Amino acid sequence: MSPGLEGSTVAAVESAVGPHNLPDSIRALSSLDGIDYADLFTLTAGADTEATPEQWARAMLGDVPNAGERLIWRGFLGLRLSQGRSPDTVAGWRISGRGDGWLRLETASWFLSANLIVQVAGERVSIATLLRYDRPVGGLVWPPLSAVHRLLVPRMLRAALAKTDRHVTRS
Repeated sequence: MSPGLEGSTVAAVESAVGPHNLPDSIRALSSLDGIDYADLFTLTAGADTEATPEQWARAMLGDVPNAGERLIWRGFLGLRLSQGRSPDTVAGWRISGRGDGWLRLETASWFLSANLIVQVAGERVSIATLLRYDRPVGGLVWPPLSAVHRLLVPRMLRAALAKTDRHVTRS
């Protein structure tokens, strides 16, 4: 952790970008048969987290997509997201797999398929974004959006840390 503004502490977030930089352990959790884009962000919480991968996913993304997520996910990417709150979805993404310490969310549009994988191990929480371009337009649309995505994900992880700490403390 490093000092932040006004004496607060900012949790460290490591990142890796590119399918070739994706650990085999994350790649094995994907439902995609090919990966054209991948990134992985890992936050070190400073202490073992008691929150489950689903609790982390909901803390990061919410139960339903917010206005900005709807604009990017539905508007720009055309992702098919479920409406409303459901135990089977996180922010409209379908929960398509889970195991000890991980959760996989997935959705698709007419030109790409996507997985989000949340993994929790000790004091480390990771979220991976994996995309397969199902049509060439995917390779045109996602790269400029990915730059914004890579700026937002570390902030999202840090915000989720505060939410999961409060959630677990209250439980």
